[in-house]
Amino acid sequence: MMTQAPKRRLGRGLAALIGDDAAEAVGDAAETVRDPRGLKTIAIDLIHPNPHNPRRSFAAADLEDLANSIREKGLLQPLMLRPRAQGDYEIVAGERRWRAAQMAGVHELPALVKDLSDVETLEIALIENIQRADLNPLEEARAYRQLMEEFNYTQQQLAQSVGKSRSHIANTLRLQTLPPAVLGLIEKGELTAGHARALVATDAPEALAQKIIQLGLSVREAEGLVKEQPEKRKAAKPEKDADTRAFEKNLSDSLGLHVTVSDRGAKGGTLTISYKTLDQLDDLARKLTR
Repeated sequence: MMTQAPKRRLGRGLAALIGDDAAEAVGDAAETVRDPRGLKTIAIDLIHPNPHNPRRSFAAADLEDLANSIREKGLLQPLMLRPRAQGDYEIVAGERRWRAAQMAGVHELPALVKDLSDVETLEIALIENIQRADLNPLEEARAYRQLMEEFNYTQQQLAQSVGKSRSHIANTLRLQTLPPAVLGLIEKGELTAGHARALVATDAPEALAQKIIQLGLSVREAEGLVKEQPEKRKAAKPEKDADTRAFEKNLSDSLGLHVTVSDRGAKGGTLTISYKTLDQLDDLARKLTR
């Protein structure tokens, strides 16, 4: 698990953590870096991926396209790395570029090297991918969950950090409650986040997901389909017999507290005594221990 470090929120984004010059170099994918201050040339075999990178999926076709571009024009955008104790480097931002460069047979890469904490490393990886719309919805949800569980972020703090609404954070996190079969469809891109959100509260998300795909429904049409599904009826609680109700009343009158009996036949049952104040609890304890 990554070690805890003093929190420094993303604030203005990458610039808040790594400086304006570095952020401009990392964030501008359209141009060659014009101000090379802080750039180093690092041997590609000294660079290693970050195991906590929120992005897990790298489409082979996209990597091949980028590799071809690197072969023709070189790498126009530097990686961001942080030094490791072993003398090599860990990727903070740019794993896709690193993978494509390997495919292109490149031996050295331009990089910005910064001493960053675990928190800052994860934050930068998250914000960079979100700003580029590179994360699929589940990768985004896992990244949010990791920041919340490992670094004690609240949903509101996450919303402020990544420039999203709190409802977007909450809805994205809820996607993780869907069954594995539906999650697989999201990761493959067969279902969008909007389609998936409509399925979260349904009783048959897998069947509805397949129907949405087969019919090619829009998000709004998928929401309409979900609303048409019959609500799951709660099983009616069996009526208590007269003897049980009488027993509850007699015991309640005797104790001066509300008493409930739940009988499960051969499996036994439970007797629940409810109190509202500590004085009532003390009085009950005295009566039971006489």
